Amino acid sequence: MAKTRIDPRITRTRNLIIDAFIQLSIKKEFQNITIKDITDEATVNRATFYSHFTDKYQLLDSVLTENLMTKVSNEITLYDELSEETIIKIFLSITTFQSELSSQCQRSYNAFMSAIETKLKTELEGLFYKLLQKNQPEMLLETLRIGSVMLSWAIYGASVDWQHNSHLTAEQYIKKALSGMQFINLPKISN
Repeated sequence: MAKTRIDPRITRTRNLIIDAFIQLSIKKEFQNITIKDITDEATVNRATFYSHFTDKYQLLDSVLTENLMTKVSNEITLYDELSEETIIKIFLSITTFQSELSSQCQRSYNAFMSAIETKLKTELEGLFYKLLQKNQPEMLLETLRIGSVMLSWAIYGASVDWQHNSHLTAEQYIKKALSGMQFINLPKISN
């Protein structure tokens, strides 16, 4: 089956719109960015914008997925076993991403947070599910899915806590968190 080739002009125009949106996000708060602002910055007309995106929310989703999250996704999918080292590296990838994004897009960062949170948790959940399946193949898939949800929310929550409440470096924070978890030795409950 032959691959469908995308016209380079379409890709170039889409990238112009995305780049314009990123530049505007640095200067303005998300809620104040209009389609007209985006089309003016990208030097395209409204019809061209709407041929690529339904609205600025879909554009935001595309920017997060295609541009910003790609780096984090590429970094966190490198790991093939669940270990303390893996958790540390994943945490550091996420905190680096959040720090870079908050410094680049200070004005719009808060508006992006819920979309970023959803995307990061979804990426982490998929990664942890894959790692748990590999490390615990005998366990029920639903048990592994629930475990991956808990791990993804815990890592994301810790990254937000570090960002807002900690004076430690990200590496010091996660190492302290992991050492703190070792003293918790919960007894197993019987079914």
